[in-house]
Amino acid sequence: MLTLESFSLKDKVVILTGGAGNYGRGLTAQLAETGATLIIASRGTAALAKVAAEETARGYQVFAETLDQGDNASVLKLRDTVLKRFGRIDGLVNNAVARTMKGPDDTLESFSESMRINATGIFNISRVVGDVMAARKEGSIVNISSIFGMLGPNLWNYEGTDYKTVPDYFFHKGGMINLTRYFASIYGLAGVRVNCVSPGGMFNNQHPAFLERYNKMTMLNRMAGTRELGGAVTFLLSAASTYVTAVNLPVDGGFSAK
Repeated sequence: MLTLESFSLKDKVVILTGGAGNYGRGLTAQLAETGATLIIASRGTAALAKVAAEETARGYQVFAETLDQGDNASVLKLRDTVLKRFGRIDGLVNNAVARTMKGPDDTLESFSESMRINATGIFNISRVVGDVMAARKEGSIVNISSIFGMLGPNLWNYEGTDYKTVPDYFFHKGGMINLTRYFASIYGLAGVRVNCVSPGGMFNNQHPAFLERYNKMTMLNRMAGTRELGGAVTFLLSAASTYVTAVNLPVDGGFSAK
């Protein structure tokens, strides 16, 4: 196999949770371009259907399905739907996230709801799909964490804005990184690789004061663009990374190393 061909996801069936949000839309476009049969899944089915139609019009195989990540029956239904239609699952990208907390003083109920979806839900779908991959002795799971699963908040960066840090995000994104290592160990002997990508900030018309400070905290002096995450995810899903597992890869312009 030529080196360039090893990055292709042609003939691979990949589930991407989310798919229409800030990270998800770029990931959908880039994974579709690799040749994957891509299933995008979340509760926002109308938005996903629009994305799938846009990618289909570009000539790619993208299909929208419903997923409530916090509901076991919904996770099992997605698994069964994909297997019935395509016969296999080669990749899972855990990208979907529910932002239930609005600030550090939000209720315990909001924190608990976040854990139900973003912690228990991630564990559940990883195990449900991971078991399918393990039965076939191959597959790749890629978790989308965050640099804020690695670092604490720098409150100076938010001065002069109405942005607020939320504790649940730091908790479950940090947990996702170590859960990656756990599943990599559990599934490794079955030929399934599990890795994590921790992106830094993606440009989304943020407050000018925040942007100026944030940019200076990176080594590239800028935030990421919408298509600067997919390359790392494609690599970790593809045959180009067959001896890479249990890795947390920052995609943050050097933010976490500065």
